[in-house]
Amino acid sequence: MSTVDPSAPAGEAPVAGPTARRIVLGAQLRRLREAAHISRADAGYAIRGSESKISRMELGRVRLKERDVADLLSLYGVTDETERQSLLRMARLSNEHGWWYRYGDLMPSWFQDYVGLEESASLIQTYEVQFVPGLLQIEEYARAIASHGRPESESDEVDRRVALRMRRQGVISRPNPLRLWAVIDESVVHRPIGGRPVLRKQIEHLLEITGQPNVTLQVLPYELSGYAAEGAFSVLRFAEPELPDLVYIEHLGGALYLDKPEEIELYSAVVDRLAVDALTPAQTRQRLSKLRAEL
Repeated sequence: MSTVDPSAPAGEAPVAGPTARRIVLGAQLRRLREAAHISRADAGYAIRGSESKISRMELGRVRLKERDVADLLSLYGVTDETERQSLLRMARLSNEHGWWYRYGDLMPSWFQDYVGLEESASLIQTYEVQFVPGLLQIEEYARAIASHGRPESESDEVDRRVALRMRRQGVISRPNPLRLWAVIDESVVHRPIGGRPVLRKQIEHLLEITGQPNVTLQVLPYELSGYAAEGAFSVLRFAEPELPDLVYIEHLGGALYLDKPEEIELYSAVVDRLAVDALTPAQTRQRLSKLRAEL
């Protein structure tokens, strides 16, 4: 069975975006603090902050001010000018706005973080139970979702939401593309989002895009649906060793980011189970071709 192997060489790594840089810099600051045997509370006091602020900085959850980073480097005994300038430059770059900044009014902060991490990931393994994954949606399908199935309610906001989704898809067509491995519940390819003509066009797009070597799609048949996983999730993996693998789970009020080793191990096992339970990529293409002919 030909699926994306997470252990396979990732090729040229994506250029790290500001979100990834922030996480990498935070991890480096944590290592420097621990090597200097300084507590988070003492580090926070040194930059006129708190222990929780240091914790958020080290996790990459907040923007890092260059002045704070410089003060922490001095506190941690980092005197080598080359090392200091490298870390301070990373702090500056981590505060740059990504292309998605112009859509900030449409996205809650937790999703802005996801888009930033998506840009820097080398592999995303995703499972969807209701919709075609966003990175594989055609414009008409995305528009039906953004307008909640009510064409009469379309607006500039709907247009911008669709534009955002289409722009995100650049990660799988860029020169150093993201590898995407997706399993979708069989119900997804029967649910007429936007109507039957849109569904047919969407299936045609899936057949076309899965011809790319970096995109793998498997359909989980009805009879095995619901056993391996209860809901949708994505596992993001990065080429940078400083960036931990992440599990992303979205819900109505926000999202969860899981990064503990035992959590990654659990979801990796689920990914393996899904790969076995689902139709192979070749069988999936056959199923999609048959369905397209019936629509």
